[in-house]
Amino acid sequence: IIWCIIVGKKWLLIFISELHLSHGTEVSVNNTENKLCLYANLMVNFSVAYEVGVNKSETVILVLPENVTTEGSACDNTTSTLKLSFGDGHSWTVDFTKNNKTYQVDTIVFSYNLNDSSVFPNSTSKETKSVTVKSIITNVSVDTYYSCKSADVRTVESVIQTLYDVALQAFVINGSKSDTDTICSADMPSTTVAPTTTVTTTAAPTSTPTLPTPTTGKYSIATDVNSTACLMATFGLQIGYKQGDKEETINLVPNMTEVGGACRSNSSDLKLTSDTITIMFTFSNDGKKFQLHALNVTVIPATGAPVVAVNTNMSIWAAAVGSSYMCNKEQTLNVTDTLTLYTFELRVQPFEVNKGEFATAHECSLDDTSILIPIIVGAALAGLILIVVIAYVIGRRKTYVGYQTL
Repeated sequence: IIWCIIVGKKWLLIFISELHLSHGTEVSVNNTENKLCLYANLMVNFSVAYEVGVNKSETVILVLPENVTTEGSACDNTTSTLKLSFGDGHSWTVDFTKNNKTYQVDTIVFSYNLNDSSVFPNSTSKETKSVTVKSIITNVSVDTYYSCKSADVRTVESVIQTLYDVALQAFVINGSKSDTDTICSADMPSTTVAPTTTVTTTAAPTSTPTLPTPTTGKYSIATDVNSTACLMATFGLQIGYKQGDKEETINLVPNMTEVGGACRSNSSDLKLTSDTITIMFTFSNDGKKFQLHALNVTVIPATGAPVVAVNTNMSIWAAAVGSSYMCNKEQTLNVTDTLTLYTFELRVQPFEVNKGEFATAHECSLDDTSILIPIIVGAALAGLILIVVIAYVIGRRKTYVGYQTL
Protein backbone atom coordinates (compact mmCIF):
# COMPACT_ATOMS: atom_id res chain seq x y z
CA ILE A 1 0.00 0.00 0.00
CA ILE A 2 1.17 3.54 -0.59
CA TRP A 3 0.33 5.71 2.40
CA CYS A 4 0.10 9.48 2.07
CA ILE A 5 1.07 11.51 5.15
CA ILE A 6 0.96 15.30 5.38
CA VAL A 7 4.00 16.78 7.08
CA GLY A 8 3.42 20.50 7.39
CA LYS A 9 2.47 21.45 3.83
CA LYS A 10 4.42 18.66 2.18
CA TRP A 11 3.21 15.23 1.18
CA LEU A 12 5.30 12.21 2.05
CA LEU A 13 4.65 9.09 -0.04
CA ILE A 14 5.67 5.92 1.77
CA PHE A 15 6.02 2.79 -0.38
CA ILE A 16 5.45 -0.76 0.77
CA SER A 17 6.36 -3.46 -1.72
CA GLU A 18 3.08 -5.37 -1.63
CA LEU A 19 0.05 -3.50 -2.92
CA HIS A 20 -3.60 -4.38 -3.26
CA LEU A 21 -5.71 -1.36 -4.14
CA SER A 22 -9.04 -0.97 -2.43
CA HIS A 23 -9.72 2.77 -2.47
CA GLY A 24 -10.61 5.33 -5.11
CA THR A 25 -9.98 9.01 -5.64
CA GLU A 26 -13.21 11.04 -5.51
CA VAL A 27 -13.28 14.76 -6.34
CA SER A 28 -15.80 17.45 -7.26
CA VAL A 29 -15.03 20.69 -9.11
CA ASN A 30 -17.32 23.73 -8.96
CA ASN A 31 -17.63 26.51 -11.52
CA THR A 32 -17.55 30.24 -10.95
CA GLU A 33 -21.15 30.10 -9.74
CA ASN A 34 -20.09 27.52 -7.13
CA LYS A 35 -22.10 24.79 -8.85
CA LEU A 36 -20.78 21.30 -9.57
CA CYS A 37 -19.36 21.16 -13.09
CA LEU A 38 -16.95 18.19 -12.96
CA TYR A 39 -17.07 14.94 -10.98
CA ALA A 40 -14.65 12.01 -10.79
CA ASN A 41 -14.39 8.81 -8.76
CA LEU A 42 -11.68 6.52 -10.12
CA MET A 43 -8.49 4.53 -9.56
CA VAL A 44 -5.16 5.08 -11.30
CA ASN A 45 -1.73 3.56 -10.77
CA PHE A 46 1.54 4.21 -12.56
CA SER A 47 4.65 2.12 -13.11
CA VAL A 48 7.61 4.44 -13.79
CA ALA A 49 11.13 3.42 -14.84
CA TYR A 50 13.81 6.05 -14.13
CA GLU A 51 17.60 6.32 -14.35
CA VAL A 52 19.70 5.87 -11.20
CA GLY A 53 23.14 5.78 -12.85
CA VAL A 54 24.93 5.22 -16.13
CA ASN A 55 22.87 2.60 -17.96
CA LYS A 56 21.09 1.74 -14.71
CA SER A 57 17.40 2.15 -13.94
CA GLU A 58 14.83 1.34 -11.30
CA THR A 59 11.04 0.93 -11.45
CA VAL A 60 8.59 2.31 -8.89
CA ILE A 61 4.83 2.09 -8.54
CA LEU A 62 2.76 5.21 -7.79
CA VAL A 63 -0.92 5.26 -6.94
CA LEU A 64 -3.22 8.23 -7.28
CA PRO A 65 -4.05 8.81 -3.58
CA GLU A 66 -7.44 9.49 -2.04
CA ASN A 67 -6.40 13.00 -1.01
CA VAL A 68 -5.53 15.27 -3.93
CA THR A 69 -5.92 18.94 -4.78
CA THR A 70 -7.89 20.23 -7.77
CA GLU A 71 -6.16 23.59 -8.22
CA GLY A 72 -5.81 24.23 -11.96
CA SER A 73 -9.09 22.50 -12.81
CA ALA A 74 -11.55 24.56 -14.84
CA CYS A 75 -14.97 24.30 -16.48
CA ASP A 76 -16.25 26.06 -19.61
CA ASN A 77 -19.12 25.55 -22.02
CA THR A 78 -17.16 23.47 -24.51
CA THR A 79 -13.89 22.63 -22.73
CA SER A 80 -13.05 21.47 -19.23
CA THR A 81 -9.90 20.43 -17.37
CA LEU A 82 -9.54 18.16 -14.38
CA LYS A 83 -6.13 18.51 -12.71
CA LEU A 84 -5.34 16.35 -9.69
CA SER A 85 -2.11 17.23 -7.89
CA PHE A 86 -0.48 15.09 -5.22
CA GLY A 87 2.81 14.51 -3.47
CA ASP A 88 5.80 16.72 -4.20
CA GLY A 89 5.09 18.02 -7.70
CA HIS A 90 3.13 15.11 -9.24
CA SER A 91 -0.13 15.61 -11.17
CA TRP A 92 -2.66 13.87 -13.40
CA THR A 93 -4.57 16.09 -15.85
CA VAL A 94 -7.57 15.23 -18.04
CA ASP A 95 -8.79 17.55 -20.84
CA PHE A 96 -12.42 17.32 -22.02
CA THR A 97 -14.22 18.78 -25.05
CA LYS A 98 -17.96 18.90 -25.79
CA ASN A 99 -19.59 18.66 -29.20
CA ASN A 100 -23.35 19.19 -29.22
CA LYS A 101 -24.84 16.15 -27.43
CA THR A 102 -21.65 14.28 -26.50
CA TYR A 103 -18.34 14.92 -24.80
CA GLN A 104 -15.00 13.13 -24.71
CA VAL A 105 -11.56 13.05 -23.13
CA ASP A 106 -8.95 14.39 -25.54
CA THR A 107 -5.71 13.78 -23.63
CA ILE A 108 -4.47 12.60 -20.26
CA VAL A 109 -1.17 14.02 -19.00
CA PHE A 110 0.79 12.50 -16.13
CA SER A 111 3.59 14.63 -14.67
CA TYR A 112 6.10 13.28 -12.15
CA ASN A 113 8.85 15.06 -10.27
CA LEU A 114 12.10 13.07 -10.29
CA ASN A 115 13.48 15.43 -7.63
CA ASP A 116 11.11 13.84 -5.11
CA SER A 117 13.58 11.48 -3.45
CA SER A 118 10.87 9.83 -1.32
CA VAL A 119 9.38 8.42 -4.52
CA PHE A 120 12.41 8.30 -6.85
CA PRO A 121 15.44 7.54 -4.66
CA ASN A 122 18.87 7.96 -6.29
CA SER A 123 17.40 9.47 -9.46
CA THR A 124 20.10 11.01 -11.65
CA SER A 125 17.59 13.50 -13.04
CA LYS A 126 15.94 16.20 -10.95
CA GLU A 127 13.50 17.41 -13.60
CA THR A 128 9.74 17.06 -13.83
CA LYS A 129 8.72 14.85 -16.74
CA SER A 130 5.35 14.53 -18.46
CA VAL A 131 3.81 11.84 -20.65
CA THR A 132 0.63 12.27 -22.70
CA VAL A 133 -1.77 9.52 -23.71
CA LYS A 134 -4.81 9.54 -25.98
CA SER A 135 -7.94 8.41 -24.23
CA ILE A 136 -10.56 5.88 -25.29
CA ILE A 137 -13.25 7.86 -23.44
CA THR A 138 -15.38 9.17 -26.32
CA ASN A 139 -19.03 9.70 -27.27
CA VAL A 140 -20.27 10.15 -23.71
CA SER A 141 -23.79 11.51 -23.79
CA VAL A 142 -24.23 14.92 -22.21
CA ASP A 143 -25.91 14.72 -18.80
CA THR A 144 -24.58 11.20 -18.21
CA TYR A 145 -21.45 10.01 -16.47
CA TYR A 146 -18.85 7.70 -18.02
CA SER A 147 -18.68 4.35 -16.21
CA CYS A 148 -15.96 1.73 -16.69
CA LYS A 149 -14.95 -1.00 -14.25
CA SER A 150 -12.49 -2.56 -16.71
CA ALA A 151 -8.83 -1.56 -16.75
CA ASP A 152 -7.45 0.71 -19.47
CA VAL A 153 -3.67 0.17 -19.63
CA ARG A 154 -1.55 2.64 -21.60
CA THR A 155 2.24 2.65 -22.09
CA VAL A 156 4.16 5.76 -23.11
CA GLU A 157 7.95 5.88 -22.91
CA SER A 158 8.93 4.61 -19.46
CA VAL A 159 5.47 4.95 -17.87
CA ILE A 160 2.69 2.36 -17.73
CA GLN A 161 -0.62 3.85 -16.61
CA THR A 162 -3.60 1.76 -15.47
CA LEU A 163 -7.01 3.46 -15.16
CA TYR A 164 -10.01 1.50 -13.86
CA ASP A 165 -13.19 1.54 -11.79
CA VAL A 166 -14.06 4.92 -13.32
CA ALA A 167 -17.09 7.15 -12.78
CA LEU A 168 -16.43 10.46 -14.57
CA GLN A 169 -18.72 13.29 -15.60
CA ALA A 170 -17.83 16.58 -17.27
CA PHE A 171 -20.18 19.42 -18.24
CA VAL A 172 -22.53 18.69 -15.37
CA ILE A 173 -25.97 20.24 -15.93
CA ASN A 174 -27.68 22.28 -13.20
CA GLY A 175 -24.99 21.46 -10.67
CA SER A 176 -26.14 17.89 -10.05
CA LYS A 177 -24.33 14.68 -11.00
CA SER A 178 -26.39 12.51 -13.32
CA ASP A 179 -27.87 9.19 -12.24
CA THR A 180 -27.55 7.88 -15.81
CA ASP A 181 -24.34 6.36 -17.09
CA THR A 182 -22.66 5.74 -20.44
CA ILE A 183 -20.98 2.35 -20.03
CA CYS A 184 -17.63 1.66 -21.70
CA SER A 185 -17.48 -1.07 -24.36
CA ALA A 186 -15.15 -3.20 -22.21
CA ASP A 187 -17.92 -3.57 -19.61
CA MET A 188 -20.58 -4.53 -22.14
CA PRO A 189 -21.91 -8.10 -21.85
CA SER A 190 -20.10 -10.53 -24.12
CA THR A 191 -21.24 -13.80 -25.67
CA THR A 192 -17.78 -15.22 -24.96
CA VAL A 193 -17.58 -17.02 -21.65
CA ALA A 194 -14.53 -15.92 -19.71
CA PRO A 195 -12.21 -18.83 -18.83
CA THR A 196 -12.87 -18.45 -15.12
CA THR A 197 -13.95 -21.06 -12.60
CA THR A 198 -14.76 -21.00 -8.92
CA VAL A 199 -12.64 -23.18 -6.65
CA THR A 200 -15.04 -24.96 -4.32
CA THR A 201 -12.42 -26.57 -2.09
CA THR A 202 -11.50 -25.17 1.30
CA ALA A 203 -7.78 -25.28 0.59
CA ALA A 204 -5.51 -22.27 0.97
CA PRO A 205 -5.27 -19.73 -1.90
CA THR A 206 -2.04 -21.37 -3.05
CA SER A 207 -3.65 -24.75 -3.70
CA THR A 208 -3.38 -26.23 -7.19
CA PRO A 209 -5.88 -24.55 -9.56
CA THR A 210 -8.67 -26.66 -11.02
CA LEU A 211 -8.52 -25.24 -14.56
CA PRO A 212 -6.78 -27.25 -17.28
CA THR A 213 -3.06 -26.60 -17.70
CA PRO A 214 -2.71 -23.32 -19.65
CA THR A 215 -1.36 -23.22 -23.19
CA THR A 216 2.34 -22.36 -23.44
CA GLY A 217 2.88 -19.02 -25.15
CA LYS A 218 5.99 -17.62 -26.82
CA TYR A 219 6.67 -13.92 -26.23
CA SER A 220 9.48 -11.63 -27.36
CA ILE A 221 10.42 -7.95 -27.39
CA ALA A 222 12.64 -6.22 -29.97
CA THR A 223 14.14 -2.74 -29.82
CA ASP A 224 12.66 -1.95 -33.26
CA VAL A 225 10.88 -3.73 -36.09
CA ASN A 226 14.12 -4.56 -37.91
CA SER A 227 16.07 -5.96 -34.96
CA THR A 228 16.14 -9.38 -33.34
CA ALA A 229 14.67 -10.05 -29.94
CA CYS A 230 16.19 -8.41 -26.86
CA LEU A 231 13.87 -10.29 -24.47
CA MET A 232 12.41 -13.77 -24.89
CA ALA A 233 10.03 -15.80 -22.77
CA THR A 234 7.92 -18.94 -23.04
CA PHE A 235 5.49 -20.18 -20.43
CA GLY A 236 1.94 -21.15 -19.62
CA LEU A 237 0.34 -18.83 -17.08
CA GLN A 238 -2.53 -19.34 -14.67
CA ILE A 239 -3.67 -16.83 -12.05
CA GLY A 240 -5.48 -17.61 -8.82
CA TYR A 241 -7.16 -14.75 -7.00
CA LYS A 242 -9.57 -14.07 -4.17
CA GLN A 243 -12.73 -12.07 -4.74
CA GLY A 244 -14.54 -11.71 -1.46
CA ASP A 245 -14.84 -15.18 0.03
CA LYS A 246 -14.43 -16.89 -3.34
CA GLU A 247 -11.24 -18.26 -4.84
CA GLU A 248 -11.08 -18.21 -8.62
CA THR A 249 -8.58 -19.06 -11.34
CA ILE A 250 -8.07 -17.83 -14.88
CA ASN A 251 -5.73 -18.79 -17.72
CA LEU A 252 -3.79 -16.43 -19.97
CA VAL A 253 -4.63 -17.36 -23.58
CA PRO A 254 -1.54 -16.72 -25.78
CA ASN A 255 -3.34 -16.19 -29.11
CA MET A 256 -5.60 -13.58 -27.50
CA THR A 257 -2.75 -11.67 -25.83
CA GLU A 258 -0.90 -8.55 -26.98
CA VAL A 259 2.81 -8.30 -26.21
CA GLY A 260 4.58 -5.10 -25.20
CA GLY A 261 7.47 -3.93 -23.09
CA ALA A 262 10.93 -2.44 -23.29
CA CYS A 263 14.59 -3.47 -23.08
CA ARG A 264 17.08 -1.36 -21.17
CA SER A 265 20.64 -1.93 -19.98
CA ASN A 266 19.79 -2.78 -16.39
CA SER A 267 16.05 -3.40 -16.47
CA SER A 268 13.59 -4.90 -18.95
CA ASP A 269 9.79 -5.10 -19.00
CA LEU A 270 7.48 -7.67 -20.53
CA LYS A 271 3.82 -6.61 -20.63
CA LEU A 272 1.07 -9.02 -21.65
CA THR A 273 -2.47 -7.75 -22.21
CA SER A 274 -5.68 -9.67 -22.90
CA ASP A 275 -9.35 -8.82 -22.37
CA THR A 276 -9.20 -10.21 -18.85
CA ILE A 277 -5.55 -10.01 -17.77
CA THR A 278 -2.85 -7.35 -17.82
CA ILE A 279 0.49 -8.35 -16.36
CA MET A 280 3.88 -6.69 -16.41
CA PHE A 281 7.09 -8.49 -15.48
CA THR A 282 10.03 -6.22 -14.60
CA PHE A 283 13.52 -7.79 -14.66
CA SER A 284 16.70 -6.22 -13.30
CA ASN A 285 20.37 -7.09 -13.56
CA ASP A 286 23.42 -6.03 -11.56
CA GLY A 287 25.91 -6.81 -14.33
CA LYS A 288 26.41 -10.39 -13.17
CA LYS A 289 22.98 -11.90 -12.72
CA PHE A 290 19.39 -11.04 -13.59
CA GLN A 291 16.19 -11.68 -11.65
CA LEU A 292 12.48 -10.96 -11.70
CA HIS A 293 12.26 -7.78 -9.63
CA ALA A 294 8.60 -6.66 -9.84
CA LEU A 295 5.14 -7.79 -10.92
CA ASN A 296 2.07 -5.68 -11.69
CA VAL A 297 -1.09 -7.74 -12.27
CA THR A 298 -4.65 -6.69 -13.10
CA VAL A 299 -7.44 -9.25 -13.50
CA ILE A 300 -10.87 -8.28 -14.87
CA PRO A 301 -13.37 -10.82 -13.49
CA ALA A 302 -16.62 -11.64 -15.29
CA THR A 303 -18.38 -9.88 -12.42
CA GLY A 304 -17.19 -7.56 -9.70
CA ALA A 305 -14.38 -5.02 -9.45
CA PRO A 306 -10.92 -5.52 -11.00
CA VAL A 307 -8.32 -7.27 -8.88
CA VAL A 308 -4.99 -5.42 -8.82
CA ALA A 309 -1.83 -6.76 -7.19
CA VAL A 310 1.67 -5.28 -7.23
CA ASN A 311 4.91 -6.55 -5.73
CA THR A 312 8.10 -4.56 -6.30
CA ASN A 313 10.43 -6.40 -3.96
CA MET A 314 11.01 -9.74 -5.63
CA SER A 315 14.18 -11.71 -6.32
CA ILE A 316 13.24 -14.87 -8.20
CA TRP A 317 13.98 -16.49 -11.58
CA ALA A 318 17.64 -15.58 -11.13
CA ALA A 319 20.42 -16.59 -13.52
CA ALA A 320 23.71 -15.25 -14.86
CA VAL A 321 23.41 -12.43 -17.39
CA GLY A 322 23.87 -13.96 -20.83
CA SER A 323 22.10 -17.18 -19.84
CA SER A 324 18.41 -18.07 -19.50
CA TYR A 325 16.30 -19.28 -16.60
CA MET A 326 14.21 -22.44 -17.03
CA CYS A 327 11.66 -24.29 -14.92
CA ASN A 328 9.51 -26.87 -16.71
CA LYS A 329 7.68 -28.01 -13.59
CA GLU A 330 4.74 -26.05 -12.22
CA GLN A 331 5.86 -23.11 -10.07
CA THR A 332 3.69 -21.30 -7.52
CA LEU A 333 4.38 -17.61 -6.93
CA ASN A 334 2.47 -15.69 -4.26
CA VAL A 335 2.38 -12.09 -5.53
CA THR A 336 0.16 -10.87 -2.67
CA ASP A 337 -2.08 -12.56 -0.13
CA THR A 338 -4.95 -12.32 -2.62
CA LEU A 339 -3.27 -13.24 -5.91
CA THR A 340 -1.05 -16.16 -6.95
CA LEU A 341 0.69 -17.01 -10.23
CA TYR A 342 1.21 -20.55 -11.53
CA THR A 343 3.75 -20.98 -14.34
CA PHE A 344 4.33 -24.03 -16.54
CA GLU A 345 7.20 -24.84 -18.93
CA LEU A 346 8.85 -21.53 -18.08
CA ARG A 347 11.93 -20.24 -19.85
CA VAL A 348 12.98 -16.59 -19.88
CA GLN A 349 15.95 -14.49 -20.97
CA PRO A 350 15.50 -10.74 -20.47
CA PHE A 351 19.06 -9.63 -21.33
CA GLU A 352 21.79 -10.29 -23.93
CA VAL A 353 19.72 -12.40 -26.31
CA ASN A 354 21.78 -13.41 -29.37
CA LYS A 355 20.34 -14.36 -32.76
CA GLY A 356 16.86 -14.79 -31.33
CA GLU A 357 17.78 -17.94 -29.43
CA PHE A 358 17.83 -18.86 -25.76
CA ALA A 359 21.26 -19.22 -24.20
CA THR A 360 22.30 -22.05 -21.87
CA ALA A 361 19.67 -22.43 -19.16
CA HIS A 362 19.98 -22.27 -15.41
CA GLU A 363 17.47 -24.87 -14.25
CA CYS A 364 15.27 -24.43 -11.21
CA SER A 365 15.62 -26.82 -8.29
CA LEU A 366 12.32 -28.49 -9.26
CA ASP A 367 13.82 -29.55 -12.61
CA ASP A 368 17.32 -30.36 -11.44
CA THR A 369 17.05 -34.11 -10.86
CA SER A 370 20.68 -34.68 -11.85
CA ILE A 371 21.76 -33.92 -8.28
CA LEU A 372 19.86 -36.99 -7.10
CA ILE A 373 22.19 -39.34 -8.96
CA PRO A 374 25.38 -38.45 -7.04
CA ILE A 375 23.36 -38.41 -3.81
CA ILE A 376 22.05 -41.92 -4.45
CA VAL A 377 25.46 -43.21 -5.55
CA GLY A 378 27.12 -41.58 -2.56
CA ALA A 379 24.57 -43.06 -0.17
CA ALA A 380 25.06 -46.51 -1.71
CA LEU A 381 28.84 -46.25 -1.41
CA ALA A 382 28.57 -45.06 2.16
CA GLY A 383 26.31 -47.99 2.97
CA LEU A 384 28.73 -50.43 1.31
CA ILE A 385 31.68 -49.02 3.22
CA LEU A 386 29.72 -49.27 6.47
CA ILE A 387 28.93 -52.94 5.77
CA VAL A 388 32.60 -53.69 5.01
CA VAL A 389 33.71 -51.96 8.22
CA ILE A 390 31.17 -53.87 10.32
CA ALA A 391 32.17 -57.18 8.70
CA TYR A 392 35.84 -56.38 9.32
CA VAL A 393 35.24 -55.60 12.99
CA ILE A 394 33.22 -58.77 13.51
CA GLY A 395 35.93 -60.80 11.75
CA ARG A 396 38.67 -59.30 13.93
CA ARG A 397 36.75 -60.11 17.08
CA LYS A 398 36.28 -63.77 16.07
CA THR A 399 39.99 -64.13 15.23
CA TYR A 400 41.01 -62.57 18.55
CA VAL A 401 38.74 -64.87 20.57
CA GLY A 402 40.04 -67.96 18.78
CA TYR A 403 43.67 -66.97 19.45
CA GLN A 404 43.04 -66.53 23.19
CA THR A 405 41.43 -70.00 23.39
CA LEU A 406 44.49 -71.64 21.96
